[in-house]
Amino acid sequence: MEEYNVYSVIGEEGFERLVAAFYRQIPGDDVLAPMYAGRDLAAAEQRLRDFLVVRFGGPPRYLDQRGHPRLRMRHMPFAIDQKARDRWLSLMSAAFEEAKLPPGAESTLRAFFESTASFLINKAE
Repeated sequence: MEEYNVYSVIGEEGFERLVAAFYRQIPGDDVLAPMYAGRDLAAAEQRLRDFLVVRFGGPPRYLDQRGHPRLRMRHMPFAIDQKARDRWLSLMSAAFEEAKLPPGAESTLRAFFESTASFLINKAE
């Protein structure tokens, strides 16, 4: 499936299910929870959802509110090593299990998450 078609297949509701399922796991996670300490999880959830929506063919709310994503710059305050990358992907994998997206959309999103998570590593272990 082409990336720009994902939104037309799963819509807002699909992204909402996926991102909500991911963020429900954060508070109890020993690797990722500390990165969110003192931060508004609901706002982080909305930012990720809005980013994914625009990235995969939906309305540009994220761009209208925050401008260019600048993912590396926005993630620099967080020490992201291989362990954090792998844990993020593990929690997202569990979120996919819960969200039950169509296989084509899921495989497209998984490929994006794999490459982007590696791109965001900014600390050696």
